[in-house]
Amino acid sequence: MQLELAQIPVVDGAVAPNLARVLDTIGQRRAGTDLVVFPEATLTGFPTRDNVRDLAQTLDGPSLGAVRDAARAHRVGVAVGLSEREGERFYNTTVLIDEQGEIALRYRKTHLWASDVGVFTPGDRFEVCEFKGMTVGMLICYDIEFPESGRAVASLGAEMLIVTNGNMDPFGPVHRRAIVARAMENQMFAALVNRVGDGDDNLTFPGESALISPFGDVLCELQQEDAVLHASADRALLAQSREHYSYLHDARVALDLVDENDAQGRRSLNLRPRAPQAR
Repeated sequence: MQLELAQIPVVDGAVAPNLARVLDTIGQRRAGTDLVVFPEATLTGFPTRDNVRDLAQTLDGPSLGAVRDAARAHRVGVAVGLSEREGERFYNTTVLIDEQGEIALRYRKTHLWASDVGVFTPGDRFEVCEFKGMTVGMLICYDIEFPESGRAVASLGAEMLIVTNGNMDPFGPVHRRAIVARAMENQMFAALVNRVGDGDDNLTFPGESALISPFGDVLCELQQEDAVLHASADRALLAQSREHYSYLHDARVALDLVDENDAQGRRSLNLRPRAPQAR
């Protein structure tokens, strides 16, 4: 899969300049690119409790409609974030649009950062889809600090994890470490795309976008520049990383463990026995 990781600045609370930058980036995509990935909440920037009602977009609204038209016109997939409105609820959402301009996947951020709380409703689903010969799943920013999130997506068969990011200083290095761990421990590719530049409330976004291999190796990366990174994910690395062992197969810690509490107040998580399986 050929990707372009669009590490760009985002204007918080203003759709027009963000949409213009997204459309321009799609229009300049390199021939052969399968997917252009943008940062978290690119179309709207980060809203506040005061402006989210005016800023949030519906998935059938004109802004995302323009992105879908551009994807169709340039025959390229697009992963882009926005503040989503559904009725009286608002979500921090990323959508994967295919080259026909159709929404192939929608993901709503499940783990809300402090500034998300009271603005967004947390999502409650992890999903994957088939895209360009790979099973693709998505997470957003703070989600990747929880190993369970990556494992949930991997358990659905994900081979490529797309992470739209809006991580600010001084926390930038946290996500660069976390994305390597999520890729390695689940033996899947992971593409992290963070924003750069300044935001509201004197925030600075450090970039550090990267594509990580299923071995946890950094295949390519950016630093703090406003740039588009061209990246390639070779399916052969997936097979190589899983040739001798599979973490998903061998793990004995399931997501639905029973939490037991004894008379002394000690808590334990008990592993469920299972029959041995051939490697």
